[in-house]
Amino acid sequence: MDPQEITEELGHPGARNLLDSATLLRLAYNGSDGFPRVIPIGFYWNRNQIVICTAATAPKVKSLSSRPHVAMTIDVGDTPTEAKALLVRGLASVDIVDGVPDEYIAASTKALGADQVTLFERQVRSMYDQMARISIEPVWARFFDFGAGRMPSFLTKLAGDA
Repeated sequence: MDPQEITEELGHPGARNLLDSATLLRLAYNGSDGFPRVIPIGFYWNRNQIVICTAATAPKVKSLSSRPHVAMTIDVGDTPTEAKALLVRGLASVDIVDGVPDEYIAASTKALGADQVTLFERQVRSMYDQMARISIEPVWARFFDFGAGRMPSFLTKLAGDA
C-alpha cells in the first residue's frame, strides 16, 4: 500500500474519530515463544504514528524489539449497521525513556475525566522511573463502516452477486 493510500484511510472522518476517541485498541504481535498474542491496550495517535506506552519490563517490549511487525484493530458498534472498524498493520520501534512519556498521559485523558487525570498522572509518575514508548508506523490501513456500505471488497462483491 502506498503512503498516499494509508494517509487517505487514516484521514477518513470515521477512522479519525476512532483514533481520537477510542480508549483501547487490540494489538497483535508475536511473542518470544513464536506464538501470536492479542492484547487490549491504551494508545495515542499523534497523526503519524500510534504510540503505546508500557512498563519497560513488559514481555511485549522484548518481543517487539526483535519482531516489530504488528497488526491492530479499533472497532465499535453492537449491530451490523453500527459496526465500524479500523485495521492497521505496522512496524513497531521501542524506546526506553526516563519517566513517563507525554503520550501515556494524553492517552489516559480519553478514559478519565479532567479531575481524575491529575491524580492519575501523579500516581504513574511516582511509579515509573522508566517506560517503554512503542511507536508504530502504519504500513497498511483500512477503515470499514459496514452500515454505510464501506466493507471489505470480498463482501462487496459477494453482496453484488446476491
